[in-house]
Order: sequence, then C-alpha cells, then structure tokens
Amino acid sequence: MTIPLYPDFVLAKDLSPDAFGSEVDEVCEEIESATKGLGANKQRVINALATKDPTQRAKISMRYMELFEQDHKKFKSMADLMKKEFSGDLGDALEFLALPAHQAECAMIRKATKGIGANVDVIWSIVAGRTNEEMELLKKTYFQMYNKDLGKLLSSELHGNMERLVFNCLQAAEQAFDPEFHTLDKAREDAEEIHSKGQGRTGTDEKAIFKIICAAPPEHLENINKMYAEKYGYTLWKAMEKEMGGMGEKNLRQATLYLVGMKEKPHEAMAKLIDQACRGFGTDELLLTCCLIRFQPHMGNIYTAFIEEFGKSIHDVIRSEVGGKHKTLLLTILNAVWPEPI
Repeated sequence: MTIPLYPDFVLAKDLSPDAFGSEVDEVCEEIESATKGLGANKQRVINALATKDPTQRAKISMRYMELFEQDHKKFKSMADLMKKEFSGDLGDALEFLALPAHQAECAMIRKATKGIGANVDVIWSIVAGRTNEEMELLKKTYFQMYNKDLGKLLSSELHGNMERLVFNCLQAAEQAFDPEFHTLDKAREDAEEIHSKGQGRTGTDEKAIFKIICAAPPEHLENINKMYAEKYGYTLWKAMEKEMGGMGEKNLRQATLYLVGMKEKPHEAMAKLIDQACRGFGTDELLLTCCLIRFQPHMGNIYTAFIEEFGKSIHDVIRSEVGGKHKTLLLTILNAVWPEPI
C-alpha cells in the first residue's frame, strides 16, 4: 500500500477534543496570549506550533476553539486567527500549521488555486501518490470546508494531460495487492500495455498510462518496472521521462515521476520535490512550505535521502533560499524532527 501522510489520529475519524490533556491547553493559552493586544508575537506563535508534530497540532487546533470560542466569535477555527494576525508566506505557513493535516491540505489547494494562474505543482504534489483512504477524506473535507467539489475545482484550473493525471489520482482507485491477481504475468501484461501506449506508438496515450499506474499497488508497480526493463532495456522511470511532457509540459513529467516515485521510492520522491521547490529562478515558497509541513511524519527518512541525492542538508537549502521569520518557522519544523548540530 502507498504510504500514508496523515497521522492515525486524523484517519481514525475520532476528532472529539476530549481529554487532550493539560499540555495541549497550555499551548492554546500561549497562542492566545501571544496574539492578544496590538501586534502578535511571531516568535512565540512559531515556538508554539512549529515545534509540534501533526497529531499534536491537530489536537491544539481543535482544543483552541473550544477554550476561546467566546473570545473569537467571528472565527471558525484557529487558522482564521492566523490569517488575521499574520500575512505573506509566514501567514500562509501558520494558517496551515493551525489546522489538522487533512484540513491543512485543503487550505493549501485553495491557496494554490486563488488568483490568476494556479500553482500546478502544489496541486499535483498533494493529490498524486496518496492512499485511497486519504484521498477520499481529502475530497470530503474540501467540500465541508469550502462547499465546493474538489474535482470540479481542479478541472476548472487544469487542462490537457495534467487534468487527466489529477483526475485519475482523485479516483482513489489503487488496488489492494493480491498475489493471486497481481502475478508476474499480469505485471508483464501491464508493462506491455504501457509500452504500447507510449514508446511503442506515435503519440502517447497518457490517459491509459495514468490509469494503469494509479491502479497499481506498489508491489505490483515494482514488478511492472522489472518486466518493462527486462523486455525493453530501460526502466519504467526512464520511459516516463521520455514520454511525459512535451514542449511546455515539464511539470507533467515531474508529476508523473512523482506519482511513480511515491509508490516505489517515496522518501526519495519527497526529497526531490523539496529540491524542485528551490531550483530555477526564484524559490517556490508555497510549494516548499507545503512540502515541509505535509512531509513532517517522514522527514527523518526524507532528510537522509536528500543528503544522499544532493550532497547538502535541507537546513542549508532553507537558509540560502528563505528569509525572515518564514525561514525561522521552516527551520523550527525541521528541528522538531532532525535537530541541527550545535
């Protein structure tokens, strides 16, 4: 099965704020104190939220409104407080941190689709390579938060092959691995089908390829890759590099490789996405922020993969690419999982 990103606390769907304990209440009180009066204390709020893991933040988010609902009658959530008190990249990051993981991803998608021109990389990086359970929860939560169907929203923002890729991801159609069905013969058949829709014809049938990859459980996709390499002399990854994304479709190639990577080498795929956010002309700070917040449960393995792949640390990248309190916040998120040597 594809690896999950949401904490068990969220997936259990038992989000009642009972018995969270005094530590959660203390953090809520610290946030309330730091945002009282004229001008919120950025560092205190960063220390309160960015040092916590996704499960702790979900509990803080829910408990905060229970404690201070009477003081913030205009707010639906603690995220509304963050939007009121902070702005820019820091404000976006604190809004995401103030929400449980599934709601945070919905807020990320909403941010990525606001204004002229969607941030396509944020969209596909959230919907590609997800478990069926998480995808269904994401779609349901988006409608609950914004009264809008996620599929309809993304179909209005995307086009062409990127829309087809995202549509297939939204179906939550990954099969459970069954060794009696997902045999080597089946892997060979799927490898031949992918080749016939790509390298084996003039013009790639991306829709057919996306359907096969999205449906394949990781164990089966690994066998497809082996059969593909055995028969055609190069891996499925290399085939996707060649076939996906013509002129002006670089992000389609990146999205397809990420989808395959999240099933086969997820930590390496996430490390490459963090690097992608910082490459080229200007850092994509929204994509970088979303990556560090969303990937926090797996950051230890991602950090190791990043160093092996790029020969530098994620701390180094953030220090060189991001500034101000936004940099402080991102480094604090990292330090909660992978503390920098003193």
